[in-house]
Amino acid sequence: MIGAKSGWNRREFGAGAALLALALGIPAAGVKLTNLDAEDQPSERQRRLIAEVSDLVIPRTDTPGAMDLGVGDFVVLALAHGLSGTRAPMASGAVTAAIEPFRRRDGSIRHLPWLERALDHAAGGDFLRYEPAERARLLAALDEAAFAQGAPPSPWTAVKGLILTGYYTSEAGGSQELRYELVPGKWEWDIPLTPDMRAFSSDWTAVDFG
Repeated sequence: MIGAKSGWNRREFGAGAALLALALGIPAAGVKLTNLDAEDQPSERQRRLIAEVSDLVIPRTDTPGAMDLGVGDFVVLALAHGLSGTRAPMASGAVTAAIEPFRRRDGSIRHLPWLERALDHAAGGDFLRYEPAERARLLAALDEAAFAQGAPPSPWTAVKGLILTGYYTSEAGGSQELRYELVPGKWEWDIPLTPDMRAFSSDWTAVDFG
C-alpha cells in the first residue's frame, strides 16, 4: 500500500490532493476542509477573511482575482500543512507582544487567528464591515509595516507569500496573468519592454513577490 510505505495516511493524502486541486485551479467549492485537525480548522469568519484579503492582494482585472480561484482555501490548507515553513517555531526573540498569544506550544504561529486579530485591531472593530477601499487601505498599512526595512518578523509575510504562491501556481495565474511558454523561442539579448508584456510563468525568477 502507498500509505504504508510512505507514512501517509488517508487524511494526509486527501488533504494533499486538495492542495493539488487548488493549485491546478479547480474551484474551491469542490474542495472540502473537513479533514483538517481541529486546531487548523478555520472559523467561517476566518475563512471569509482570508478569501477577502487574498482578493485585496490580487483583485480581479482582465484576469480572475484570487477569490475567483479559491486562493483563500489554498492558504488555509497550506498553513495547516506547514508550506513555506509556516509550522516551524518562531524564534523567541522575534515574538512580539502582539504575536505571543498566537504561538503554539511548539513555537509555531497560528497565522489566521493572528491575521484576524491584527486586521480587526487596525479597523477598531470589525475589519469586514468596511468597504473594499478602506479594507485595502488597512491591509496596505499592515503590509508596509511588515516589509519595512528593519521591521521585526511578521506572520503577514508568510501569509502573503502563500497567497501569491496559490494564485500563480493556478491555471489562470500561470497562463493568463503570466505568459506561459514551456519552451521559449530563440535567445534575444535585447527585447524592448512594453506595458502589455507579462512575466513568464515558466521562469520562476520572473515573478516579483514584492
